[in-house]
Amino acid sequence: MESPIQVYLQRIHDELSGLKDGTADSILSSLSGADPDSFGICLATADGHIYEAGDTRQEFTIQSISKPFTYGLALADLGLETVDEKIDVEPSGEAYNEISLAEGSGRPANAMINAGAITSASLVKGRGGQTRFQRIHKTFSAFAGRELDFDDRVFANELKHGHRNRALAHLLRSFDIIEGDPELALEDHFRACAVKVNCRDLALMATALANNGCNPISGEQVLDIHSVERVLSVMTTCGMYDDTGSWISTVGMPAKSGVSGGVLAVLPGQIGLAVFSPPLDGHGTSVRGTAAARRISQDMELHFVRAARTGRSAIHSSYDISAAPSAVRRNDEAAEFLRKHGHRARVTELNGDLLFAGTESMVRELTTLDKDVELVILDVRRVDEAAGVALRLLSEVRAGFAREGRELALIDTHGTLTRAFEEADRKVPSFATRTAAVEWTENQLISKYGDELSLPGKVAATDSPALSPLSDEDANAVQAWMEPKNYDDGDLIRRRNQPFGGIYFIVSGRVSTSVPGPDGRRMTLTTLSAGMTFGELALGSGNRQETSIRAEGPVELMLLSPGSLYDLQAEDPRLAAELWKALTRDAYVREDQYLRETAVRFRD
Repeated sequence: MESPIQVYLQRIHDELSGLKDGTADSILSSLSGADPDSFGICLATADGHIYEAGDTRQEFTIQSISKPFTYGLALADLGLETVDEKIDVEPSGEAYNEISLAEGSGRPANAMINAGAITSASLVKGRGGQTRFQRIHKTFSAFAGRELDFDDRVFANELKHGHRNRALAHLLRSFDIIEGDPELALEDHFRACAVKVNCRDLALMATALANNGCNPISGEQVLDIHSVERVLSVMTTCGMYDDTGSWISTVGMPAKSGVSGGVLAVLPGQIGLAVFSPPLDGHGTSVRGTAAARRISQDMELHFVRAARTGRSAIHSSYDISAAPSAVRRNDEAAEFLRKHGHRARVTELNGDLLFAGTESMVRELTTLDKDVELVILDVRRVDEAAGVALRLLSEVRAGFAREGRELALIDTHGTLTRAFEEADRKVPSFATRTAAVEWTENQLISKYGDELSLPGKVAATDSPALSPLSDEDANAVQAWMEPKNYDDGDLIRRRNQPFGGIYFIVSGRVSTSVPGPDGRRMTLTTLSAGMTFGELALGSGNRQETSIRAEGPVELMLLSPGSLYDLQAEDPRLAAELWKALTRDAYVREDQYLRETAVRFRD
């Protein structure tokens, strides 16, 4: 099914496409042929998954969005202390091209305004046979994960008409902030601004910053963590120039904009967001870019105050029920059926926080399941916090499942998500334990694809799997030694540590086996139904019952008591031997199943 995150992104794009405010930069538009109606949104997760809507592959020059990355390269080359001597880290509160340097020292206020960006370019040195710009270009390409192109026409225009920036460069040289030829530094700054990117590139560049400087797709560590910390800090306080206060309070993510219409935003540890739309507001920022970032941040709860914790995947494990069946001991027909059809039901265990990043990983897992998965159990017992966005997107996933004929169930001990679904008028099957949830899915599959042999309501003792090795005549002869027993719901049939009390054959109904848990409360191990037996395993445990047995609803049993077994042994040794061989065979089968199920039970 289509991801609700992708659907949401497309809806935001469609809604904001009608926003016609702002004016595109006339010179850049004429040089690049940019259409003012061009509009793309791209969101990349910390592990490199990408959602995109609109014109995300249309190229444009990176312009001022180059500044954080050039600054980061300078920091990586020279270290924080050396760079700080040349560029301050204080908000200027002024426009990006303001001619404003610190009195006395001549330091630019920060690396995001033009004076600071030109200085950053001057601090990068040629190395390893590469020129300064080649190193800058290589760094940008590594962040984007591909070789980026360059716009010669835009560069030539900047070089010809960039008088204000030229004045800044020479002023910086007069203070020895730029120590070499200011024209060369200025040219490389202009070249950096003329590198061509698309919206997808910017999203990946942002995500690499969110991912501690590592490109999540290529795996390349482009920038060290100390440099990333400084870059994001300065972007937070200075990235949007004289509009930074409004941006950080409403969007809440470190960001950078460019006059070509690009906007880049970073939520550390979680996502990178990029928007492209040429029409600009009075601050030189894309109108649609600002609107889209605000909407997405608010709707997805991306403000750094809400989403402050690292966004690791919320998926603890995922497996189909054939790998971890319920505690119900099935008859041969049902067991074989579930081995064949168990892949149709899947358990996904979550942990941590369901903030946006965790929610996104959960939604991606659920929406990319194979089409033949019909039943999904979401185990949320290890979830610490579920944000509103998690509940909203999960509700949309369930609605999508319903349209496709699938079902979603919860393992939700505290009932938090269960109540949220009920309040949204979308009641969902909910269970306190994994065992109960898996049993429900097994029964759903058997009811849909099986037959009456798979879920029998009543099984005579002679038809029990335990007696299947016997001939019909011998099975009937054994049954003649049994006596009927009936119990009501909740009745304790056998208590733990009681002496061997005989072999019980379940004719109808169900019983549960349990032991005391670590906290003293009763912990259910297995559920047995019609056709199953219990009691005989005590013979291998010092003649002591290892579990308590309790009726779950009305139960009809046939009991082969210790006295009857003794008399059978004395009167018909051959039949007794055949019976013990059959019971031993069945015990081995049950013990193997018990060990496998116990391993799974500790998940609960």
